[in-house]
Amino acid sequence: MMDRELREFVDCVMDRRAIDEEDVKMLQRNILSDIVITRDIVDVLIALDRAVPLNCKAYADYVVALVVDFAVWQNRPTGVIDRDKAHWLVTTLSAGEGPTATAQRIANEIAREAEHCDETLLAFAFAKGAAKDVVRAGVGAASRVVLLAS
Repeated sequence: MMDRELREFVDCVMDRRAIDEEDVKMLQRNILSDIVITRDIVDVLIALDRAVPLNCKAYADYVVALVVDFAVWQNRPTGVIDRDKAHWLVTTLSAGEGPTATAQRIANEIAREAEHCDETLLAFAFAKGAAKDVVRAGVGAASRVVLLAS
């Protein structure tokens, strides 16, 4: 269930079609500071990233940090992205027309931060990242991408 203040925040930024630095400060200090983060809240924040066309960098940075902290360290088992968490994350990060740049960052950061990560999320993070690297390389560039395990 979504808190009344968060619902009002969502309505406001959806009406304006923008999230600026003041919105991020309000979200951090007034709305999410004293509540327990849940999957529903994470889903809402990621959906806002997709739905609101003008997001400031501070919003992306905040959402990445919040989701990584929630998924890896606050949600049991701690430090582990098990099959259930991986399925939820891939579903929410890839909804709509595919992952946004922020959603892709979240997947990559979780894969890097977690002590153990289910192959579902690893495949999602690496496949999407590898595809972007190939596209960035341009026409005529080597089409080989090497993924290194850490």
